[in-house]
Amino acid sequence: MNDDQIKGKAKDIGGKIQEKVGEAVGNRQAQREGVSNQAEGKVQEKVGDVKDIVKSNR
Repeated sequence: MNDDQIKGKAKDIGGKIQEKVGEAVGNRQAQREGVSNQAEGKVQEKVGDVKDIVKSNR
């Protein structure tokens, strides 16, 4: 795993937690931010995947 994959996974997990906490306390903004962080994390993970592919094809 590279840095982007690790950071992306962490952001995705953090976003899931933030979404659930927001849901539990009734804070819609926290829920939206959590979903947004999940999306950002998944994109960052995919960037890391592409970097691995490019690196392994050199």
